[in-house]
Amino acid sequence: MRAVGVTEFGGPEKLRVLDVPEPHPGRGEVRIRVHAATVNPTDTALRAGQHRTDGLEPPYVPGMDAAGVVSAVGEDVDSPRVGDRVMAVVVPVRPRGGAYADEIVVPATSVAPVPAGADFAAASTLPMNGLTAHLALRQLALPAGSTLAVTGAAGAFGGYVVQLAKEQGLHVIGDASEADERLVRDLGADRVVRRGQDVAERIRELVPEGVDGVADGAVLNEAVAPAVRDGGGLAVVRGWKGDPGRDITVHRVLVVEAAEDNVALDGLRHQVERSVLSLRVARVLPAEQAAEAHRLLEAGGTRGRLVLDFSS
Repeated sequence: MRAVGVTEFGGPEKLRVLDVPEPHPGRGEVRIRVHAATVNPTDTALRAGQHRTDGLEPPYVPGMDAAGVVSAVGEDVDSPRVGDRVMAVVVPVRPRGGAYADEIVVPATSVAPVPAGADFAAASTLPMNGLTAHLALRQLALPAGSTLAVTGAAGAFGGYVVQLAKEQGLHVIGDASEADERLVRDLGADRVVRRGQDVAERIRELVPEGVDGVADGAVLNEAVAPAVRDGGGLAVVRGWKGDPGRDITVHRVLVVEAAEDNVALDGLRHQVERSVLSLRVARVLPAEQAAEAHRLLEAGGTRGRLVLDFSS
C-alpha cells in the first residue's frame, strides 16, 4: 500500500512514496480508502522533526485531514458503514500514522459524512481547521454582541473563525493584506485592518478599550495581546505559554482534544450545507507531488488549501 512520509526529518525533499502494510481496523475503528488529504502547516512541522514522535518508529506519515470512502469497519461500529463517503480528522503522531496514505484507520468517532455537494478534495479541507476554529470559539465563550479580532483571517483557520463567529452573533475584526481585504470582508468580517506585527495598534484604533477576544491564527502571540481588553481572552494555536497580564486568559487550542468529537465535526458538516462555512481548495496535486505541495505551502501566499489526490 502507498503512503507518503519520511524516514528521516528535513526539508520537502525528504518526503518519499513508501510501500507500507495495509492497515486493518480494530474495535471501534474504521478504515477509509483515502481520496484526498489536505496539506497543513502541522504537516510540514512533522516532516521537519518539530513534533514529538517518542515511541514511534519511522516512517513518519503526515496529514491531519482526509476524505474518502469507508472500506472496512471494526467490531462495535454501527456507523459509518462500508461504502459511506466520509471525512476524518487524523492524529499522525499516533502509531497508525497520518492521512497521507491510500488507506487509513481511525476511530469511528473521528469520522463524519462528507457535506452534501462537496467533492473529496473540498471535504478534506474541513476537519482539522474547522475543529480548531470551533474549539477556539468554544474556549473563548464570547456572548453574542462581543467583539472578536481574528489574525490570519484569510487563512483556513482564520477564515473558519470569522464565519463561525458571525454565525454566533459576534462583531468581527479581521486582519488582511491589501490583496486579501476583499476576501476577508466576503468571509464576513465587519471591519478589516492591515495585517502585521503591529496589528494590535490598528485594532486599538478601532476599539480603544480593547476587544473582548482574539483568535490568533497568525501566531503573533505576545504581539497581539495588547489588542485584548483587561480580562479578555486570547486563543492561541501553537501552545504559547506566555502571560500577557491584565487578567487576560490565554486559551491554548489543541485540536487533538477534539479528534474524536464526531458530533462537533458533523455539526461543521451541517454548517457547510447551510452555507455558514465555505470550503476553499487552492490546488489539487497528485500524491506523488507531496514535496512540491510542501514547498508551495512554506513559500507562503496560498489562499485556500493545497490537497493531495490519492484517488488513483
